[in-house]
Amino acid sequence: MGILNMVKGQLIDVIEWTDSSKDTIVHKYDMNGKEIMMGAQLTVRESQVAIFVNEGQLADIFQPGRYELQTSNMPILTALKSWKYGFNSPFKADVYFINTRQFLDCKWGTANPVMMRDTEFGVIRLRAFGNYAFRVTDPETLLKECFGTASTYSVSDIENQIKRTVVSSLSDAIAESKIPALDLAANYDELANYSMQMVNPKIANLGVQVTAFVIENISLPEEVEKAMDRRTSMGVVGDLNKYTQYQAAESMREAAQNGNSFAGTGIGMGAGMAMGQMFNQAMQPVAQPAAQAAPQTAGFCPACGQPLTAGAKFCSNCGQKLNTQPVCPGCGQPVDANAKFCMNCGTKLQ
Repeated sequence: MGILNMVKGQLIDVIEWTDSSKDTIVHKYDMNGKEIMMGAQLTVRESQVAIFVNEGQLADIFQPGRYELQTSNMPILTALKSWKYGFNSPFKADVYFINTRQFLDCKWGTANPVMMRDTEFGVIRLRAFGNYAFRVTDPETLLKECFGTASTYSVSDIENQIKRTVVSSLSDAIAESKIPALDLAANYDELANYSMQMVNPKIANLGVQVTAFVIENISLPEEVEKAMDRRTSMGVVGDLNKYTQYQAAESMREAAQNGNSFAGTGIGMGAGMAMGQMFNQAMQPVAQPAAQAAPQTAGFCPACGQPLTAGAKFCSNCGQKLNTQPVCPGCGQPVDANAKFCMNCGTKLQ
């Protein structure tokens, strides 16, 4: 019985893995120097895949389910092994459990600014950050291309490669979309979907796929943001004349509040008075230019009949020398200097 118990102690009859971490992609089952017993129970849970590797060569792949290890469900390993001791003989193989669930909230960000040519601001630099999710879609490719014979493989071992590919694809997406800098925030979802479509073909050779891609923010250079703020402020202000009046009133209030000392009070009062004058001038309606008085006429030219300007010695139309004696503005006939009415037409004289 002691020998039988010792032999049984060297055989594995249950193979399973319960993932207690959040970032383990690959876990190598610890044989602890034991051999697998033919007929052992293999349990592969949902979001897992089990891979058997015999002497460095990939053998069978098991999807989620419960299996009794027999030659009937291990065709590749059966072909690789020469079963000298019959179907119940033990065997040694490396068993890897691959986690196929989604790995969420993986961060990405631009280490260096991304250059972009904008139609309004010219060449500008952009920074962006967000998160993404990925999962293993081809366990065999992942084993061959990434983790190899490592006993464990985590998210940190592959996320840098995915992150660089994501940032590169986003840079291409922004450049190819030609979306103005002012409209980038309204197109985060479109850029994210387009970037994800560009990323997946590039990382397919790793056996993984990006399942979600989120752009949280795309930030512009400080000088561009200031220009945008000024443009926004102008749009909010609307009437610049009213805004100038408001600024003058605010300056008066601040000047009065800052007058702590006697000199400060004087300066504040002076500034307040100056601002007050500016404010009053700004509030005054704009004076309209006075209409020019129509020139007074003093009769008509006896030669051409055109109206004469009062006090003129020559006619402005024909140059006729005029009599300095007063004339009637109604009929143009000479009148007496002291007359109140024209003797010819009766026009009241001034």
